[in-house]
Amino acid sequence: MSASVSAAVPGNPLDRDDRAFLGHPRGLGWLAFCELWERFSYYGMQALLVLYLSNYLFMPANIGQVAGMDALRAAIENVTGPRSPQQLASAVFGLYVGLVYLLPIFGGLIADRWLGRTRTVVIGAVLMATGHFLMAFEAALLPALGCLLLGVGCFKGNIAAQVGDLYAPGDKRRASAFQIFMLAVQVAVIAAPIVCGTLGEKVGWHWGFGSAGVGMVIGLFVYLAGRRWLPPEAPRGAAKAAAAPQPPIGRRGLLQVALLVAILPVLMLSIVGNQQYNNGFPLWSQQHMDMVVAGFTVPVTWLQAVDATLSTGTMLASLAFWRWWAARRREPDEVTKMALGCFVAAGAPALLMIPALSIEDGGARISILWSFAYALVNNIGFANIMPVGLALYSRVAPRGLQGVMIGIYYLHLFLGNLFVGWLAGLLEVMNGSNFWALHAVLVACAGVGLLVVKLVFGRLLAPDDTPVQAPAQA
Repeated sequence: MSASVSAAVPGNPLDRDDRAFLGHPRGLGWLAFCELWERFSYYGMQALLVLYLSNYLFMPANIGQVAGMDALRAAIENVTGPRSPQQLASAVFGLYVGLVYLLPIFGGLIADRWLGRTRTVVIGAVLMATGHFLMAFEAALLPALGCLLLGVGCFKGNIAAQVGDLYAPGDKRRASAFQIFMLAVQVAVIAAPIVCGTLGEKVGWHWGFGSAGVGMVIGLFVYLAGRRWLPPEAPRGAAKAAAAPQPPIGRRGLLQVALLVAILPVLMLSIVGNQQYNNGFPLWSQQHMDMVVAGFTVPVTWLQAVDATLSTGTMLASLAFWRWWAARRREPDEVTKMALGCFVAAGAPALLMIPALSIEDGGARISILWSFAYALVNNIGFANIMPVGLALYSRVAPRGLQGVMIGIYYLHLFLGNLFVGWLAGLLEVMNGSNFWALHAVLVACAGVGLLVVKLVFGRLLAPDDTPVQAPAQA
């Protein structure tokens, strides 16, 4: 398989004027459709994992079947202390999701130096499909997660880079290409919890994981079918260095890199409310939320589909709002937008304090509408945090370090998911109102921290060719 891929790509006559797919090159359609299926498999797995571990596999009667689990549990508890099944499930989930955002750095290095993007993506897809199918065997949990992590590390960054490689440097279609690419992701995020989640919760856990594996296999075949329209491989290793020597980084560039690394802990706090929606929130919801609607018990995993639908709408609304604002007033810079996003997003866990207090006062189960309220407020804020941060890092990064700095930016998701996994364990020792209040305070503190960064280091983060007061486009 790898040989056929590598043989096909070097001779690929890429036509940069191709407009056969919605005004874009054909390759974009194949890459977007492949990404849709890969994200379907990933989010289907994510929707089920913490529920599967806490409700079944990590229960005392079953955890002994997991090969290597004693060693992993000992490693986690050496850091955190003894963990209950729910706390251990949240910790493992946080570790898994965190590593998803760390390993693409190494996948990019493998592609750039040795294998090339196409071959690395194929290897990643095969590894992910293998991991999903291994989830059918309870003893193979850790090898399955290992395959999934290695696979997404090879796949995630490299397929996105191929989207960019379809276009010449000055081609203005590039921005809309990534919007189309991300729209495919949103379709997958909505569909995966409904399909995989329903099968996992209503039929059997392994049916849900198996459907995620089938999705990944479809994605692999889509990628292979469209490889003739993929961009040619760029030079690698020494050939790349000879073809495009990197410019030196001056003192300002070094200071910018240091600052972008230094604010990662602040960015880590900014995402705890959003990431907890996939970890602690489903566990809290199944205990306290009335999931019966018109006689039908709504699977907990469907809440993530609701979140994804609202996320799509709020992202589009945010884009429209800032376009409207820029036509009338000076648009804020990226750091200011992110701070404002944090203050809005902090309102989501703060809202949950209201139903949590009613539960503590002896009230019945809370309405499922609270899930909609949490997701709506959180996504309004988050639309101005995650993508705006990506724009900040890509703009401020010195020439020749853009790829590395994007990888560094994703480290806050790695750290944040580890932290969220630990925070979710507090559900067993902290009442709901205090638990959600803690998350609101942490996200709000991130907003304050970003405002401090703006006040102290605003000049360093401003574009080189404009004064610090000039608005920066996100």
